[in-house]
Amino acid sequence: MRILILGHRGLLGSELFGRLSAHHQVVGKDVDDFDIASEDACRRIIAEAEPEVVINAAGYTDVDGSEGARELCFAVNAEGVKNVALACYPGRIKIVHFSTDYVFDGIKDRPYREEDACHPLNVYGEAKLAGEKNLQQYSNHYLLVRTAWMYGNRGRNFVKTILEKAREIGRLEVVDDQKGSPTYAKDLAAAVELLLAGHHTGIFHVTNRGACSWYEFALKILAYADITDVPVTPVGSFRMSRPAVRPCYAVLNCGKFIETTGKAMQFWQLALQDYMRALKTGGN
Repeated sequence: MRILILGHRGLLGSELFGRLSAHHQVVGKDVDDFDIASEDACRRIIAEAEPEVVINAAGYTDVDGSEGARELCFAVNAEGVKNVALACYPGRIKIVHFSTDYVFDGIKDRPYREEDACHPLNVYGEAKLAGEKNLQQYSNHYLLVRTAWMYGNRGRNFVKTILEKAREIGRLEVVDDQKGSPTYAKDLAAAVELLLAGHHTGIFHVTNRGACSWYEFALKILAYADITDVPVTPVGSFRMSRPAVRPCYAVLNCGKFIETTGKAMQFWQLALQDYMRALKTGGN
């Protein structure tokens, strides 16, 4: 397939570019090449590439920063999706787009299904939900993948932050009243490749299996990094005073993905071990 990846140098985009390039004709474009908030720029970049599939891995991902940058967050995560969809519509070009567990409010006591009602608690979630609606309204051929707590080789993420703070400060306080599913970008890229190969469309929840709190996640990170002398204190989210409210329970039900593809993502602990080994070797 001829595939255009928008945001190909980012956390997920880089994994997708590396994986899909092995079997497909892949072109990557990033923020230096075009402005996703510009409809004309999106039409130009997509017309030049002549893709069969556009993968939109571009996005404004600063959850706390979104609270003070609502206009920018919506321009990229909502209007940008509309611009890509409008550019793809005439040629019925398939769009693969990514959303988040933060479109949900976290009040349920069971994993969220694709059809559950959305009710975001923060600006980032609101913008991502608006992007979902734009995709569904303006695209005639799409695959929407919701994921959560993503980390990987590129950019900032929770794993790198925990390791840095452990070494610099020597002690940690980590939230223990928010639960979700850590997801390795490399595993997510493999899942997307599987969905593309099966020509699947619609909404899919895809995360690594299992769930934990941020506190439990931090403990595993330190354990797998062989850091044994850094105390970690569990704290309530109210103690952290972060700008964006986060859902207390944001676990996604990935049953549809498993039933559709016949495959299941590996457990988050195993994925984290894979990532930690990659960090130690400096590889991917």
